[in-house]
Amino acid sequence: MRGKELKSAENTDAVHVWLVLWKAYRAVFEAANASIKHLCLGDSDFRVLEVLLHKGPLPVNTIGPKVELTPGSISVAVDRLEDRGLVTRKPCATDRRVHIVHLTTEGESVIKKAFAHHQREMEHLISDLPIQERATLIALLKKLGKSVDSRLQSCRKGKHLD
Repeated sequence: MRGKELKSAENTDAVHVWLVLWKAYRAVFEAANASIKHLCLGDSDFRVLEVLLHKGPLPVNTIGPKVELTPGSISVAVDRLEDRGLVTRKPCATDRRVHIVHLTTEGESVIKKAFAHHQREMEHLISDLPIQERATLIALLKKLGKSVDSRLQSCRKGKHLD
């Protein structure tokens, strides 16, 4: 009986928490990517279109960090989307060195449909988590993220992680 008691106790070691978090992230990420691939959009194209849908027109150099693409990758992604007629680049009225990326009518239509599909898929994916558990998960992940970010900032400023 004692062995069963030990097996039922959840391992709360930090390394185990990291492993569980990583495996959960990987599973959700793979499911999300599969959902997006069915939409005939690549991951980076979906992210660029999605940020433009929800944030409105943005300078090319602002989009990259928002969707975690390097300057070279964001330029290639915007070129590809422009070639497909989903976005246009227009010079900024106040700074001609800056180009603002806008969704075209077709681009807006594509991303609205794609995002609605993605939203339904994600809802289905986490349907086993009741609303209260989702809220708890969000709060805990935010708390963890802020704590780790704070420690990393301290480390970057020359202080050691304790």
